[in-house]
Amino acid sequence: AALKAADYVDSLTNPGPFTVFAPTNGAFDKLPKGTVESLVKPEKKADLRRVLQYHVLVSTYQAKDFKDGQVLGTASGGKVTIHVKDGKVLVNDAVIVASVPAANGIVHVVDGVLSPPAAP
Repeated sequence: AALKAADYVDSLTNPGPFTVFAPTNGAFDKLPKGTVESLVKPEKKADLRRVLQYHVLVSTYQAKDFKDGQVLGTASGGKVTIHVKDGKVLVNDAVIVASVPAANGIVHVVDGVLSPPAAP
């Protein structure tokens, strides 16, 4: 629903390659009440798109490719930091809990919603 609200579906159906960090339903439940409902309003389309783009890398990274301390640029122009601790890979503070290959890259399921830095 968020991808449709931000008109971002077509972008992610391109050939890629992409790495997408897809939050679990539980990750959305951790957000302050009303956050998702607010972001899907038409007047918040640009903000929603920026949040969604912050979850996308324009390259394919398998979990094994990530290195502790690695900083990667996102489709939003922001950066995420990778942490590798005790065999777990974290993107900022969200843990990758599963990885699913896709025709145009890979989807890493994460247990948190990644928050982009404030817009300049």
